[in-house]
Amino acid sequence: MSPFPKKLDMYLMRKFITSFLVAMLLIIVIVIIFDISEKIDYFVQKQAPLHAIIFDYYMNFIPYFVNMFSPLFVFITVIFFTSRLTANSEFVAMLSCGISYHRLMVPYLVSATLIAVLSLLLNLFVIPHANETRLEFEKQYGRTQKVVQERNIHYKLEGGHYVYVESFSKWNNTAYKFTLEDFEENRLVSKLSAESARWDSLKCCWDLKNYTVRDYNARGMSDRVHNGKHVDTTLSLTIEDFYRNKNTVEMLSWHDLNALIDTQLERGDSMVVYAEIEKHNRLAMPFSAFVLTIIGVSLSTKKRRGGIGWNIAIGIALSFSYIFFMRFSQMFVFTDTLPPWIALWIPNLLFTIIAAILYKVAPK
Repeated sequence: MSPFPKKLDMYLMRKFITSFLVAMLLIIVIVIIFDISEKIDYFVQKQAPLHAIIFDYYMNFIPYFVNMFSPLFVFITVIFFTSRLTANSEFVAMLSCGISYHRLMVPYLVSATLIAVLSLLLNLFVIPHANETRLEFEKQYGRTQKVVQERNIHYKLEGGHYVYVESFSKWNNTAYKFTLEDFEENRLVSKLSAESARWDSLKCCWDLKNYTVRDYNARGMSDRVHNGKHVDTTLSLTIEDFYRNKNTVEMLSWHDLNALIDTQLERGDSMVVYAEIEKHNRLAMPFSAFVLTIIGVSLSTKKRRGGIGWNIAIGIALSFSYIFFMRFSQMFVFTDTLPPWIALWIPNLLFTIIAAILYKVAPK
């Protein structure tokens, strides 16, 4: 038989979920107001339709923002309503009835599970599609982006093909100083060099200008050279590969994200770090609901001078420090210090240790 009535479980869970939704709603309203004040000039200048602003941008911005700051929402929620229960001596009454501290954690963890599952579902199925619509709106009606020219790009394609591009211009979709090398059994058999390679969107191929092809014999002692002014060539490398950036991975489904990682790893693409960070971030973020819930309860079940204000201040500081560590840990991936699956889980590991210590001390 349960150590205390199920109504008490439902009471705590209702407090948790209701406080979470209210905190989330209030913060979202504030953020949207500030976001509108910042971007209203661009909306007016680009003549963005009101329907597009509401449904294409903000309706897709909300799930993205909620998921990004879900640790903050969870922590503030737990700190706020648990501190009120403590201030009203409701926790003292529960413990006086013989309910153990560990049993009181059950409705908290059940609520945290619901939030974690919701966050995971948003990460895997909802947010990628929402980001696609939101980023497309920002591209059309947001701040004008400068044309970027990428430099020194290397790709490994299937079948022993290696591509090198000295620079790529997004203004005219043209790769300059284009080189394609073919290897067989670690031996260079052919090398194609072109002054430029422009993407032909109608033929879906690369249009090479002023090219030279050098074929090597088996011994590598002699070669055959021929050149020309123009030739079309089809590769597994497409124009989309040059436009992928840190925002692109946010629009990919779980399956497409894993497929992109496999392709980029095979090609030796340095941009793979963005995809790997996105993948592990989608998994690590929902887990924070459990860790921060335990920390929040452990900090809030003891009365402090200053009332719940002090607990809320501690909660906000810890939740922001968690978000900061999640962002900072990405630097270990960019500097090639740690693999992504370790770097992105370091904040969870660190805060799990903090949660275990606080939870052990709290009942005393």
